[in-house]
Amino acid sequence: MTERNTFLRSAHDLGLAAWFGGALMGAVGLNGAAEEEGVTEVGTARIASAGWARWAPLGAVAVGAHLLGGTGVLVANRARVRGQKGVTASTVAKTALTGAALAATAYTRLLGKKVDLATSQKEEDQEAADHGPGSVEQAQKQLTLMQWVVPALTAGLVVLNALHGEQQRPSQQARGAVRHALDGLNPQKR
Repeated sequence: MTERNTFLRSAHDLGLAAWFGGALMGAVGLNGAAEEEGVTEVGTARIASAGWARWAPLGAVAVGAHLLGGTGVLVANRARVRGQKGVTASTVAKTALTGAALAATAYTRLLGKKVDLATSQKEEDQEAADHGPGSVEQAQKQLTLMQWVVPALTAGLVVLNALHGEQQRPSQQARGAVRHALDGLNPQKR
């Protein structure tokens, strides 16, 4: 690999760092502080909702930067992905895990918005929360689980990112390209 992709790699890595770190800080710090400081269930939900609402725009930018950078790096490395044994499999795994993390993040945001509306002081917001699917109690229970799913999935992405970094070592590239070429010569592996 002779081409430098510093901007794309930085966008990819910084976006993932913020996505993972924001989700983990929210689960541990924000939600934990809301539980300690909220006098009532409604107060706890309002504190957590206010914090997550402030984070949401930056979180969206982080996810977007990660996706933009990841797509750019994939395009720049497409020959290596096709030609180096093992890279295609790790790329497919990373793509699937990214999809799962995106889905979990979006679902968590929907659940959080339902709880936010339900605990609002505005009657129209409370009515809107009641009209959505599922109950508020169910949404709160699911949020308790989902607050850990997003950091777990994004932690998996960090690990796969480290694997991709290891696969880019010159010795790994040469070994992977030779294995791929030898597999292509073996009629039993086609």
